Amino acid sequence: MLTVGNLVLRRATRADLAAVVAVQRAAYARNRELLGAEPMPLMTDYEIVFGDYEIWVTANGPIAGVLILKARADDLLIWSIATDTTRQRTGLGQAMLAAAEARARELGLGTLRLYTGTVLEHLVAWYSRSGYAVERVEQLSDRSLTHMIKRI
Repeated sequence: MLTVGNLVLRRATRADLAAVVAVQRAAYARNRELLGAEPMPLMTDYEIVFGDYEIWVTANGPIAGVLILKARADDLLIWSIATDTTRQRTGLGQAMLAAAEARARELGLGTLRLYTGTVLEHLVAWYSRSGYAVERVEQLSDRSLTHMIKRI
């Protein structure tokens, strides 16, 4: 379990696969139009994600939030943070960012990194308000990614 304030997250199991994918698809649907391309978290096989990443989900009731992390040698990557569309703008996403910081501390890592679509200016601004700074912008063939960093 990972607890931050009132938020309790548990590690997802393979039994949660369908619910995790459903939350991811719903949360990222809006970004598809803004990006003009399929959001990267929707272009992956979640069977692989379950094997290679830490997947944390809200522990109480139906899964309303999904936090996907990857511990690396020098940092903790927030690969995805997604909330059920009915729970967006309720503070759940902010609580999950705090949970990622708590997890980084548990792992002895002082740096968090994430990336988001550069055109998703509302997300770049949201992460900035949460203490993340733009580290670099990466141009891919079909989109631009803004890589962000936070040291804790």
